[in-house]
Amino acid sequence: MGPVRRPRISIAVYRPRPGRAAELRIAVEGHQPLLRAEGLATERPGLVMEAADGTLLEVFEWISGAAIEAAHANPRVMALWERLGDCCDHLPLKDLPEAQGLFAGFRPLD
Repeated sequence: MGPVRRPRISIAVYRPRPGRAAELRIAVEGHQPLLRAEGLATERPGLVMEAADGTLLEVFEWISGAAIEAAHANPRVMALWERLGDCCDHLPLKDLPEAQGLFAGFRPLD
């Protein structure tokens, strides 16, 4: 019997750099479809949300912890992550003001 594959849900937080919000949104929209196409993310529907200051949050499910590691060796994923890194700063969830309250609220993006 092989190793147990346990899905992992991630919450990524992307604060757009000045003038790069539209570019960030396009990159984030392509993130989950790419991860699925590469066999790294599950088909569970993800969410993309926006904080009051324009920061985007993405919630999605990896197929396993090993898939997270595999993504770092995948040239297509790394190219998209480079695009993301060019147009945003990654933040810990705790740095958003909304995360300080008992119930964090964000605006859903379609």
